[in-house]
Amino acid sequence: MFLARRQFLFLALRTLLAGALILPSAAAFAQGYPSRPIRMIVPWPPGQATDLVGRLMAQKLSEQLGQPIVVDNRAGAGGTIGTDAAARSPPDGYTILAASSGPMTISPLLQKLPYEPERHFAPVQLVGMSPYLLVTYPSFPASNAKELIDLVRANPGKYTFSSSGTGATAHLIAEWFNSLAQLNAVHVPYKGSASSLTDLIAGQVSYSIETLVSTGPLVRSGKLKAFGISIEKGSPMAPGVPPIAQAASLPGFDVGAWVGLMVPAGTPREIIARLSDEAEKTLQTADTRERMTSLGLEVISRRPEEFAAYLKNETARFSSIIRDANIKLEQ
Repeated sequence: MFLARRQFLFLALRTLLAGALILPSAAAFAQGYPSRPIRMIVPWPPGQATDLVGRLMAQKLSEQLGQPIVVDNRAGAGGTIGTDAAARSPPDGYTILAASSGPMTISPLLQKLPYEPERHFAPVQLVGMSPYLLVTYPSFPASNAKELIDLVRANPGKYTFSSSGTGATAHLIAEWFNSLAQLNAVHVPYKGSASSLTDLIAGQVSYSIETLVSTGPLVRSGKLKAFGISIEKGSPMAPGVPPIAQAASLPGFDVGAWVGLMVPAGTPREIIARLSDEAEKTLQTADTRERMTSLGLEVISRRPEEFAAYLKNETARFSSIIRDANIKLEQ
């Protein structure tokens, strides 16, 4: 029994010593990071919103980390090609994904993909949110969101709403709005928001919920009427436009298209923490906030744990929307 106890104490001491050796090496590894250039994969073409935000963050993080961050555009298949490339990259902190809601939250719910967001990625930082506006053509016979709801609700199947495509974020947000407001309207999908809004301006469809970036200039020029913004607190980027939650009496209606930074799963926690710290500092600077606003995004900074919780909530919400509206991609 004495020998067994002695052996147990020896094993316990060895485990403690091993842990003591690991901790300093992990800390040293994080302190030496980064020691070479970092690649940021953007799964969209140059000039797209996620690309512009990714380039802004790459520039700022490069200055703070003291190493170049090279932007690598891997466009195609609605952002899923580049996202898959990031998932397959070594989890060493030298690949960052400019992630967004389409390929990370929505596409995996609508089609089989080679990556699973929660399994293959680790959140680093939520960066910003792109709000959406509820808009109609100028002569639409309603002067606010409540009147629109009353009119559409009283005429089931008569009115139409457009989107940039079946399964697009704009489509799902509009379906959620219709469900909460108990509206029976006909969906008219387009190949992109430009053609959708062109027909909306002409009065060929009744209403739409599209990004502030694409609708804002049309509202300011009088080509469209805005009845509400999709984020619950409103936005200084759309002065005078009330939140849909308030204007339509739909409490809890708070949604947008997010952009954030992620890394391959298995990346050391110390590196994730370092990247998150530097991203947080970047998002607090006035010039970064001004630039984000110019791109049509609200700065919303959430660190890894908060970002992970947010992603779970978003996935659950969009899964429910897709199921309730029976949305399927066209084959």
